[in-house]
Amino acid sequence: MIAILAITAGGLFAVGAYLLLTRSAVRLVLGLALLSHAALLSIFVAGGLVRAKPPLIPDGAIAPPPDAADAVPQALMLTAIVISFAITAFAAVLVQQLVRDAGRDESDPPTARDAEDRA
Repeated sequence: MIAILAITAGGLFAVGAYLLLTRSAVRLVLGLALLSHAALLSIFVAGGLVRAKPPLIPDGAIAPPPDAADAVPQALMLTAIVISFAITAFAAVLVQQLVRDAGRDESDPPTARDAEDRA
């Protein structure tokens, strides 16, 4: 199961990097979203998959049981979710502004043909 998740995270990283390298601004936002999902999945895989063993310390003990889930990757994932949502929302607003101001979705500089199309 972990190998499947690791391969999926690698695929998400590859597709996200490809979308970041395209000229379309909307694809850039989608690439950022895929990269953030891939990062979350890789943190999830690095934390290990443990079922029904919460990281709770029993009464009288000083540490959780050794077969319990690690709480640090879970906390990192919550932080990464918030940060990735904020970055994706900010990028979406920037793309909306770009499309409204430039009238197109590409990141290339305007050409003479674009000036003719506007006139």
